[in-house]
Amino acid sequence: MNTVKTTLAVFATAAALGVSSFAHAGTTLDEIQKKGFVQCGISDGLPGFSYADEKGNYLGLDVDVCRAVAAALFGDATKVRYSPLTAKERFTALQSGEVDVLSRNTTWTSSRDAGLGLNFTGVNYYDGQGFLVNKKLGVKSAKELDGATVCIQAGTTTELNAADYFRSNGMSFTPITYDTSDESAKSLESGRCDVLTSDQSQLYAQRIKLGSPDDYVVLPEVISKEPLGPVVRQGDDEWFNIVKWSLFAMLNAEELGVTSENVDEMAKSKANPDIARLLGGEGEYGKELKLPKDWAHQIIKQVGNYGESFERNVGAGSELKIERGLNALWNQGGVQYAPPVR
Repeated sequence: MNTVKTTLAVFATAAALGVSSFAHAGTTLDEIQKKGFVQCGISDGLPGFSYADEKGNYLGLDVDVCRAVAAALFGDATKVRYSPLTAKERFTALQSGEVDVLSRNTTWTSSRDAGLGLNFTGVNYYDGQGFLVNKKLGVKSAKELDGATVCIQAGTTTELNAADYFRSNGMSFTPITYDTSDESAKSLESGRCDVLTSDQSQLYAQRIKLGSPDDYVVLPEVISKEPLGPVVRQGDDEWFNIVKWSLFAMLNAEELGVTSENVDEMAKSKANPDIARLLGGEGEYGKELKLPKDWAHQIIKQVGNYGESFERNVGAGSELKIERGLNALWNQGGVQYAPPVR
C-alpha cells in the first residue's frame, strides 16, 4: 500500500541522513529569532483546519496554533509563514528543517513519535476515522460496505485503519489512493468510488466543498483513534516547550474564562492566582520558557482561547458546525485538558 511505502521511505530518509538530518534541532529557537518569523507546515487546503481564504489569508484551527506560537515568541501573531504540504511531504519537510513546526491534522502514533525523530507537542483535535457516502448509495452503516470501492488519501494512517476494519468485519474492499484530499473527494463526487474514508473532521470539511453537500452523509461508525496535534523535531527542548505551552495556554485560558475580549481586564486582577500566573501577573513562567512575561496574554489577545478558536473555525460559528464532543474541556464532558501554569 502507498502508506507503507511512504512510511518506509521516510524512515529510509531519516536513516540515510543520520544525526545530521536533525542538524536544525537544538538551534530552532535561535534560528527563528534571527529570521523573525515561524515557518509553519500546514495542510494543502482543509477548510476549518488550515486553508487560504479568497484574499490569501490562512485560517483554521491548525493555523491558530502557528499564530499562537508567533504571538508568544514575538508578541505578533502575524509573524508566521506557511508551507502547504501534502500528507506524503509533511514529515520530510519537518525533518529537513524546511518548516519549524508541523500543524497539519497529523495523527500522533508510536512509530511517528519514536521512529521519525519527531515529537508531538499535544492534541489540538481529538478525531476518529469515518466514511462519507452519497445518500443514493442507500447505505446507513459502514457494516454495509462489503465489496465497496474506497477512496483514500495516500501517506496517511487511513489506509491501514480501513484494511483493519474491513478485515476484522469479514468484508472486502478495493482501495483507490490519491495524493491529496481534494482528489479523493472529487473521485467520490464523480462516482469513481463508492465511499471516501478519512478522519471525520476532514470528511465534514470536504463535504462542504462538493457541488451538492446535502447529497452526502457521514456514516455513524468511528473506526479509529486519531489524536491530531502539532509536531516538532526531537532534540530541541526549548522549542518543544514553547510550542507545547502555546497550545496549553489556549486550553487553560478557556477553562479559566479568559477570552480575547476580557484578557486585558483579567490581567489587572490578582483575585484568581491561576489567572495571574497564566497572564504574567505572578511568577517568572515566561522567563523559564525563554518567552516574554506576557506571552500567554498575547496569545489570548491576538488568537483567543481554545474554545474561541474551535467555534469560529470548525464549530457553531463555522460552515462545518462540528460539535465539541471529545474536544470539550474535561470538566464539560470532553477530554481536552492542559497542565497548569505554576
